[in-house]
Amino acid sequence: MASEHSYDVVCKLDKQEVTNAVQQTLQETGQRYDFKNAKYEIKFDQTAMTLNLSADSDFRLKGLSDILDTRMAKRNIPLTAITREPIETTSGGNARQVYKLQTGIPSDKAKEIVKLVKDMKLKVQAAIQSDQVRISGKDLDELQAAQKAILKADLKIFVQFVNYR
Repeated sequence: MASEHSYDVVCKLDKQEVTNAVQQTLQETGQRYDFKNAKYEIKFDQTAMTLNLSADSDFRLKGLSDILDTRMAKRNIPLTAITREPIETTSGGNARQVYKLQTGIPSDKAKEIVKLVKDMKLKVQAAIQSDQVRISGKDLDELQAAQKAILKADLKIFVQFVNYR
């Protein structure tokens, strides 16, 4: 008798790695000539999973954003897991931007994953469990086929596969 196998489709970002990327960014900007005597900051809200970037000009904010993106990529934080809000410019010429970090699979995307798997007509089940999707079935090849299809699908979100059983 074949046993049931499963895995979870999730999105979990390492908060410590995000913190490290922010610290490295601030350290690098502190040494750069184009940021000399400039006002800028990055605030990481760990409960809301947002980064608030602000600088004294649009140009500096874009530079800060570029450095942060590079540091995050080097720390294996997928840039596809970040939604960047539009840059806001205040009357004083200051600029700010919010980065929203994806945590979990949004419900509309979870439904999309379930539909994608069901439309493949494989002998696997897909079930939404809060902010993740569990894929289960008896045939490992079919589970792998579902995984490949999820990766190929243009979901515009970051996904990971964990808890293989």
